[in-house]
Amino acid sequence: MDLHSLSPLRGSKKKAKRIGRGEGSGWGKTAGRGHKGQKARSGGGVGPGFEGGQMPLQRRLPKRGFTNIFKKTYALVNLGSLKAFEAGSVIDAQALAAAGLIRNENLPVKLLAKGSVERALTIKVHAVSEKAAALVREAGGAVELMTL
Repeated sequence: MDLHSLSPLRGSKKKAKRIGRGEGSGWGKTAGRGHKGQKARSGGGVGPGFEGGQMPLQRRLPKRGFTNIFKKTYALVNLGSLKAFEAGSVIDAQALAAAGLIRNENLPVKLLAKGSVERALTIKVHAVSEKAAALVREAGGAVELMTL
């Protein structure tokens, strides 16, 4: 069997219905839209969520919750994941993104204390937990806070 000898199964290919192409086609004149009415017009039909004049579901249900517009979103990095770096290296958002530890290097980075660090590293982040900073300093490293 070769690629050039392949063909679709019999009956699996169907010609598109060509509507509005004359009375002889059976789909001329009103082109399957019926006579008059909103759905027969150009651009006619109801929008999503319209329930025939009944109060739509999203308006019947009560509003819930609150969205804080001042929320800060951080790219989180755990201490245990810094084992990929050599001793004495300087770690910033670009280095973390290159190592695959964060996805978006444009987000501010926060260092968390999950895991441990055994080598001296210089870490440049935007935020750090107290315990993580203490563990890095214990290992002989330094944490530099960058401004947001």
